[in-house]
Amino acid sequence: MKILILCTGNSCRSQMAEGFLKSFDDKMEVHSAGTSPSTEVHPKAIQVMQELNIDLRNNYPKSVNQFLDDEFDYVITVCGGAKESCPVFQGNVKNNIHIGFDDPAEAVGTEEFILSEFIRIRDEIRHDFGEFYKSKLD
Repeated sequence: MKILILCTGNSCRSQMAEGFLKSFDDKMEVHSAGTSPSTEVHPKAIQVMQELNIDLRNNYPKSVNQFLDDEFDYVITVCGGAKESCPVFQGNVKNNIHIGFDDPAEAVGTEEFILSEFIRIRDEIRHDFGEFYKSKLD
């Protein structure tokens, strides 16, 4: 099973989703990428995933372009906000699906509130990708 999780920056949501899918089944080949990759995985994404013993410290944002020649069983877009337009994967894919989430990197307010948004989105990703895994892959 080969899966690509796609978003714009590849710094938060897609990285967390990649981490969860790999934690569910380490035999799957899971990648994440963005159409306009950020320079680093968001430090708060690393922090909130570390709380669940999923280590993203060695991850880095990748461009979707490096995967265009690959074949995937699933390409999953995770963009959520009305301001975002989800990228479309132009490569060889059997199933395109969308599981959308708000972008925690856009949260504004106190450090406590911003962290709570990362935790909320992390927990939504864990739930929704857990359901995806159980219904489609397990």
